[in-house]
Amino acid sequence: MNTPLSSLNLWQKLKREWLIYHLGDASFRFMFDPAPANEWVALDCETTGLNTRTDEIISIGAVRIVGNRIMTSERLELLVRPERGISPESVRVHRLRERDVAQGLPIDEAMKQLMRFIGSRPLVGYFLQFDVSMLNRAIWPILGQGLPQPKIEVSSLYYDYKYKQLDRIRHLDNDDIDLRFDTMMRDLDLPQREAHDALNDAVMAALAFIKLRQLRIA
Repeated sequence: MNTPLSSLNLWQKLKREWLIYHLGDASFRFMFDPAPANEWVALDCETTGLNTRTDEIISIGAVRIVGNRIMTSERLELLVRPERGISPESVRVHRLRERDVAQGLPIDEAMKQLMRFIGSRPLVGYFLQFDVSMLNRAIWPILGQGLPQPKIEVSSLYYDYKYKQLDRIRHLDNDDIDLRFDTMMRDLDLPQREAHDALNDAVMAALAFIKLRQLRIA
């Protein structure tokens, strides 16, 4: 008789095989391989806005993490050419103008480069759900599905750390924890780069991830 754990493992195996079978481009099957031990990819996207259904990706930054090291020599920086224009409001956030991305990659080529860079490594990021939603919309026409890798949200790791830290002192209300990116970086005593640059944000998310893993182990 199967134990709950063995049943879960069987379900995960069947799901994996089902996803591979329905993979739109079999050349990306490697994303379902076992991930390299103690390796992750931190990533971030800059977009024309915050609507995951209509806005577009205009830049992607990603960096590999191996153990407690950020492999800045193994980074990915891509500019992506949008099909529509970039609003003045979004330019004020990320400082990317239409002429800056005019020679960027078509979105499908950018997604292929990103998927090859990620491989089967788990993904790390801040507000990662937004980035993954934007990426999956662009990846779906290629794969017929979204990114299969596990996703790790650094703000969730930070929340857990702060909750345990502060709850020892007093009763803690959920609203007492400030999850803003700059607050988190300052509290963790980590260097900050200029924000709203895809690679900078990916590197800062990687720094926070490594620090929070160390604090959890300590």
